[in-house]
Amino acid sequence: MMSIFDPLPADLRDKKIVCSYVNATSKIQIARITDVPQWYFERVVFPGQNLIFEAISSAHVEIHTGMMASSILSDTIPCVQLQVEEASSTLPNWVPIKHIDPLDPQFEEPSTLVSLPEVVS
Repeated sequence: MMSIFDPLPADLRDKKIVCSYVNATSKIQIARITDVPQWYFERVVFPGQNLIFEAISSAHVEIHTGMMASSILSDTIPCVQLQVEEASSTLPNWVPIKHIDPLDPQFEEPSTLVSLPEVVS
């Protein structure tokens, strides 16, 4: 669950999407979602930070940018435009897998795990 402090209402959980927003500015931003009934989402996003959050596809995230005591609504982005695919817990078939037996004596010595090229002087 991405937003453990502000979970989506129970009736909307089956409509949730995972979103990603990156603050590409040099200023602190506030990301806020206010158009979902019975739910409010607000997070501080530092410069260069990637914010991952859950929302519904019809929601919009407001990006407020500013200084210490003021902020300006600088953008409103539909959450569906920020949607990312959730990572799969399974590896693709083309990834080779070598099972390691921890009891195999060759793995007792850490130097056998990595072989570095010899340095020729």
